[in-house]
Parts: sequence; structure tokens; C-alpha cells
Amino acid sequence: RCSRDWSSDVCSSDLAAARGFLAHFQLTRVNAIDVLPPHHVSGLMARVRCAVSGGEHRAWTWKRLEAGDRPELPPRGDGWVISLVPTQLQRLVAAPGGAEWLRGFRIVFLGGGPVWPMLAEAAAAARVPVALSYGMTETAAMVASQQPGDFAAGDRTCGRALPHARVTVDAVGAVSVEGESLFRGYWPGFRKEGEFPTDDSGTIDAQGRVAIAGRRDAVNITGGKKVQPARVEEVLRRALGGADVAVSGAPDAEWGEAVVACVPRGTRVPLPDHPLLAALAAHERPKRWVSVDPWPVNAQGKLNRIALRSAAASAAGAVT
Repeated sequence: RCSRDWSSDVCSSDLAAARGFLAHFQLTRVNAIDVLPPHHVSGLMARVRCAVSGGEHRAWTWKRLEAGDRPELPPRGDGWVISLVPTQLQRLVAAPGGAEWLRGFRIVFLGGGPVWPMLAEAAAAARVPVALSYGMTETAAMVASQQPGDFAAGDRTCGRALPHARVTVDAVGAVSVEGESLFRGYWPGFRKEGEFPTDDSGTIDAQGRVAIAGRRDAVNITGGKKVQPARVEEVLRRALGGADVAVSGAPDAEWGEAVVACVPRGTRVPLPDHPLLAALAAHERPKRWVSVDPWPVNAQGKLNRIALRSAAASAAGAVT
């Protein structure tokens, strides 16, 4: 996907993304603590940004960080940044000393999945310098992000597009990305030159801020009605006191798809008459609760929804 114009190690798309990042955040150098491997786009781009800007890159592992082994953050003119997914942020904020350590960063980038309100509230209360962001492998990571301070001020969008990218939303909410950092396409398929239609749905407000509602291909159709897993998960997470929960569809003879709530083994599920569940419409309420062990996350802490759907489909009934 690359035509090289910076060095033998950085291709033009990655270089464009790094330069756009520096301009968007008005940074001279990027100093990053990196808990993501280089084969993950966010881990790769952390290395590229540091190399392009002459900053410091310090590789760490998530397991060490989660265990409480946190690297020191020596003073740097442009400060330090780190990229996390929501589950990682949740665990660090809840860990002893975790929020204090995160407050030492200039920016804590948060992406890779929806941020539920309870987590946003906890991070804001802990004064973690979060910046919600949006991007993917096909765009060389970040194409939109908040500025430092936006999150603390109550903004829950993904901010505005970076200088090297253009994010658009069509009449039905489908998100597309254009710009210099795009990949060339999937073989043997084709795409319109310069534009990548994503699987995400969202909106863009009058200030140009991007808000992602969820993946269009994650919508469950039950009894002819659409269910957005992210909305149901938000309500269930509150009812569970912040515990992990994920919603998936499972084949059902009566409904086409049944809404299934999956939780880690040992989680105590709420009773059907729990007052918080009243926020869900009848078709949004889980038909079953399924205990999943082990909880299907990858090395970056992101939920593996394919494995989750398989667990939901194979469960005969509530087993928690």
C-alpha cells in the first residue's frame, strides 16, 4: 500500500498520518509509552510518529502495566502520550495508583471501540487527560481526535478530522474516509480511488466533530427490529455495576435473532425486574444470559466479537 518518500522504513501513507498527527496536536516531538505490538496499527504508528519527530518510543507490555509495573515518565518538552482501548483504561483507572500514573501523560488516546458512559464518567472524575479518537488499520490509525481538554469539558465525540484526512457521513449514517494515509485497497476487490467506505455508522455535528454510533454490521435484527449492541451494553453495564458485558445476536427460530448478553464466568446477572433495565425497549432486552470463559479478548484488550457470537450461538439457554 506504500510508495516510499521519507526513508526505506516509512511509507508515504504512514508519513502523511504522522505529519497530520503532529500538526493536529501541535507537537514537535512525540514521546510515547507503547503497550501495543508493532503488528497492530496503533503500535506501528506509535513507532512511526516517534521516529519521524525524533521523539522517544518506549515499548511496554500490557500485562506488565496491568500488573502494576508502570514505566516512569521523565520530563519532556512535549510530554508523553499513550494509546489505550476502553477495557485497558477501565482497568487502569480502577487499579491502585493507575489514575495517578495516567495523569502524568499529556494525552491518553482512547480508541478501538465504543466508550461506555460509566467509563467516561470514571475517567473524567479521575482527571485522566483522555482524548477520544477514531481510526483503523486501513487509514494508518488515527484520522479524527479530540484536542486535550475537550473530554474534560464534557465532549464525548471523537473530535475533528486530522489535517491529512477527511471524514464524511452520508444520508444513512455510513462513515467514509478520504486522505493521504489510506491503504490502496483489498485484493482482488476494488474501491473508489481516494475514498474508503467503512463499516461504521455515525454523525458529524456543525462543529465538524465526528461521533461514531457503532458498526453497521454489528446490528442485530430481532423480530424485524434493529438492536444496536452498544446501546444495550451501556444499560447492562450500569445494571452490572461496571462489569464486562457484551451483546450478540444468536439464531432463533421465533425471532430470527435473539439478543444474548454475554458475561465472564462468575458474574452475577441482574434480575429481569432490575430498575435500570427499564431503559431498554422490549425487543432490546436479552432473551438469554450466557457465561463465557475465557473472556474473548485479544492482546490489545479488544473484544473478539466473532468468538463471542460463536459462544452466544452455541449456548442452549441461560447458564450463569
